[in-house]
Amino acid sequence: METPREPHFFKPLLPGFHSGVAIPLDFYSKHIQGAEINKPWKLRSDASDQIWEVIREGRTLTKGWKEFTEAHDLRIGDIVIFKHEGDMVFHVTPFGPSCCDIQYTHPHIVKEEADADDAPTFSYDYCFLAEVTATNQKDDKMFLPVEAMRCGALNQQCKEVKLVNKEGKSWTARFGFSESDGAYYISRGWRKFCRDNRCTNGDLFVFNVVGDGTTTPLLCVCPERKECTELLIKHFSRIDGSIASTSRN
Repeated sequence: METPREPHFFKPLLPGFHSGVAIPLDFYSKHIQGAEINKPWKLRSDASDQIWEVIREGRTLTKGWKEFTEAHDLRIGDIVIFKHEGDMVFHVTPFGPSCCDIQYTHPHIVKEEADADDAPTFSYDYCFLAEVTATNQKDDKMFLPVEAMRCGALNQQCKEVKLVNKEGKSWTARFGFSESDGAYYISRGWRKFCRDNRCTNGDLFVFNVVGDGTTTPLLCVCPERKECTELLIKHFSRIDGSIASTSRN
């Protein structure tokens, strides 16, 4: 397969994105691994003529990244595309949650629609645990917990969602509501997400729901955050308790 002249990758911005952004493993392996360790990335955009130098530590952009995000007023739910122009120079294009590129007023780096009254209000504080099972893969249908009904990013008018893995790759799936079960579900895309991520029965995902209630929600595989770890601990605690109870009986 021919390598694109300007290879690129995209990243959805999740809670905590100011502290660093991970480079997708596939992109890193093909285009970055083996490059000079101490050579900083140079980020540029159409917002201004300024070049931002960002330090790479392993697969993560760290020092200098926060300054870039603040200068471009990037927010949770935005998506950024990194296009490699060679010699560790990247052209970065930010997109808003509507998937339209963000327009800036030159020469000042200010979003044209950054007025507080117009800015969408994102819900990103809801996480849920999903287990890959033989049944939900066979049926291509995975139910969300009933508690998801309280998540502001989701509603019954929503017809599709984007499932995003840790590498930033996304899958479109159908989103619906079951009156009989009183719960949301994902279908027509769940099985493909599982297969493409080489999931096996029993695998667990913690999804962080990102959205504003009007645009297509993102269900992002949760990074290793405290809240996500706590969900997994509770899950395994319930399993251990169930086993102990069965043993006593």
